[in-house]
Amino acid sequence: MSGAHQRRLLEDLDKIRRRVAAVGARVDDALGMAVHALMTGDRGLAAETVLNDFPINRTVRELDADCHRFVARHLPSAGHLRTVSSVLRLNIALERIGDYAVTIARETEQLGAPPPEPLASTMQAMADQSRKMYRQAIAAWVDQNADLARGTKGMAGSVDVLLDSAWKELLRMGKEPGAPSMRRMFAFLIICSNLERVSDQAKNICEEAVFAATGETKPPKVYKVLFVDEGNSRLSVLAEAMAHKAFPESGHYTSAGWSPAPAVDPELIAFLDERAMEPSPHVPQSLASMMHKLPAQHIVVSLAGDPRPHLGSVPFSTVVLEWSISGDLPAATEQLADKIAWLMEKCRGEGAH
Repeated sequence: MSGAHQRRLLEDLDKIRRRVAAVGARVDDALGMAVHALMTGDRGLAAETVLNDFPINRTVRELDADCHRFVARHLPSAGHLRTVSSVLRLNIALERIGDYAVTIARETEQLGAPPPEPLASTMQAMADQSRKMYRQAIAAWVDQNADLARGTKGMAGSVDVLLDSAWKELLRMGKEPGAPSMRRMFAFLIICSNLERVSDQAKNICEEAVFAATGETKPPKVYKVLFVDEGNSRLSVLAEAMAHKAFPESGHYTSAGWSPAPAVDPELIAFLDERAMEPSPHVPQSLASMMHKLPAQHIVVSLAGDPRPHLGSVPFSTVVLEWSISGDLPAATEQLADKIAWLMEKCRGEGAH
């Protein structure tokens, strides 16, 4: 590559970085305007926020075109190609965050008045934390600072805690005399959800910052699967052992029973020993003792009918499946092998292991 070509490449790349920083700042300004309009009930500012999204969208499209021109002109490789490809994905996050600001502004226009305390304070805290995450994520990308990006991702938990507090406050408000109308309550819920989504997109930007700086990609997700039945002495233990052996890197597997037996079925232990599988744990586990871990489970698989009467309230992010499996161990093994393979390939794709 000639010196002139190298200079042009670096100039074009710097232009892309500067444009990312500029549109990132405009999106942050939009969030700030939307939140301020919400907290003051300023309908005029809310309307201005909505209109300001149009030039943001145009700039995002221009940035996308810059990236395609860069690839066509320079045929980049290695780090330069990573940077440009990360921008194309980052653009999606920027546009979505701008849309979240618009949604907050539109709901503010409908509300016409600030949210009541203490909900307003919780919303403000969510906005402050989400915007801090977002600003740090953009800075991490612009500066190619992988350490800052990794550290920023860890801030999302505090936003989730605030969202939970907001939901509890909404439930409390709904039970009080003179509660806000259903329309207002839904508006508050939509606003809180959009504030939380800002932090989700900030995490995505952090992933792109790490990729652009180091080439490191996000590791495949490991799914937490809980197998349950009545006694946790036979089928649920078999399913757990089979999943561990067949898909050790795709999931984290546990099992429990709502009326645990004194011990694992000896026939099952012998059956597993013959196949070089080991039941874990050896002592049947009580489902009740694992209820505090239920929100962390991605999937609950019941092998003994509907588990909901024993689970109570199923967390929003947990999927419950019911599998009808034969009690005969050889037949159960065949059925579980097919179903476990189907499940893990559904979660992780073909080639899950």
